[in-house]
Amino acid sequence: MSNETPQVLTIAGADSSGGAGISADLKTFAAQGVYGANVFVALTAQNTLGVQDVLMTPPDMIWSQMKSIADDLAIKAIKTGMLGNAETVALVAKGLQNFDFGKYVLDPVMFAKGGAKLLNPDAVAAVKSLLLPLTELVTPNMPEAEILSGQAINNRQDMQRAARTIQKLGAKNVLLKGGHGQSSRIEDYILLADGTDFWLASQRVHTERTHGTGDTISAAITSQLALGKTLDVAILNGKRYVDATIRDGIAVGHGHGPLNHGTKLVTEDTIEVLHDI
Repeated sequence: MSNETPQVLTIAGADSSGGAGISADLKTFAAQGVYGANVFVALTAQNTLGVQDVLMTPPDMIWSQMKSIADDLAIKAIKTGMLGNAETVALVAKGLQNFDFGKYVLDPVMFAKGGAKLLNPDAVAAVKSLLLPLTELVTPNMPEAEILSGQAINNRQDMQRAARTIQKLGAKNVLLKGGHGQSSRIEDYILLADGTDFWLASQRVHTERTHGTGDTISAAITSQLALGKTLDVAILNGKRYVDATIRDGIAVGHGHGPLNHGTKLVTEDTIEVLHDI
């Protein structure tokens, strides 16, 4: 009976207001029906209005957390979120190579919803050289994809080019999220390791309650992989879940409010799968 329950791991920072980071990941893991473990790399003083302070975890403690989990739990999939600096990125890369944590989903968190920088320039270079080659999937939003690829993104063709560039840096599969676009529909671009691609499209919900969206979709996909879903199905199910958490909003705070992680998926599918746009 030991270790039969699907188990996943998040390595990220803590959001004191509970809307993003490890808080969002653990809520999502529970909603998806998997058991979530966590490694804290940072504490943040944060709310829906912004990030007020950040305290990084000492490297020895980060390593001890990873080893402790590896010594006991049977992790089937892992995601990383906010990592903060190059030293932490390098340490996490070492952990991924030394411990069997299953399939790896990289959410390259660079900015908080309010604009605070959560990854310094040296760390961006480390993510590109050390983490991208280890990933099963990387899930940048448009600003993050611009930084990773070194290319401006203004339209669908730019999204495709940026995704191909990121894949050439070592990422097997790329989910480039289109939520920062300006159209009435959100169109996410998915480029798979075998060269096939597709789009996921949904109607934009006009709301300020989108804090933790990137954490949530990457955590949902990680959960789906641990449940044995293929990557394309895991991405689609993750998108369905995060869309529902936004549509079924809750009122918390005075700024960019959190998602409703306790929502129930509606029977009507709100996501279109498109192979040619």
